[in-house]
Amino acid sequence: MKIKIIFFVVFSFLSNFLFAQEDTLKKKKGTLTGSIVFEKDTIPHVELDEIVVFPPLKFKNRRHYRRYTKLVRDLKKVYPYAQLAKKKLDQMEKEFNELETDKERKRYVKTVEKQLMDEFGDELKKLTITQGRLLLKLIDRETGSTSYELLKELRGSFSAVFWQAIARIFGSNLKSEYDAFGEDYMIERIVIQIEHNQI
Repeated sequence: MKIKIIFFVVFSFLSNFLFAQEDTLKKKKGTLTGSIVFEKDTIPHVELDEIVVFPPLKFKNRRHYRRYTKLVRDLKKVYPYAQLAKKKLDQMEKEFNELETDKERKRYVKTVEKQLMDEFGDELKKLTITQGRLLLKLIDRETGSTSYELLKELRGSFSAVFWQAIARIFGSNLKSEYDAFGEDYMIERIVIQIEHNQI
């Protein structure tokens, strides 16, 4: 009889202990990660997103602060177009180089131009002059070529000169190059923060 009581007490204690362990395991939350073995020691291996840290900005007055916030707003609007331009240009360049004759290439460029105008023409016409200038700079940043060079390559010298003249009338320059460490430092800073979802 004593054995049965001892067995019952031990069994009930163990069952409560085991259920408590199970509940504790269920309550713990975590993430399953990869691991690497380094000198017979297993170390969790987690890839972290890059974090970019800039020194805090100090503005001389409210006017400078407003100019900065306007620049941020304008860049958020035009940066996706610059990324799209790079993507479309890469795709177009592959297809363009596969064409054999100049006639086919001219027809292809006109077809792509019409598609882009149909898809984005109305949106791009709504950009302000400042946003247009920023877009020209960002296209150079993303593609490594100025808008003038791209026009000259795809549409020819005459077209590039014509559109450069039109741009100059409105105070823009298709030949403007992106200088991330000089005059365009603030643009570069904001773009990097946009890319890292910090703004």
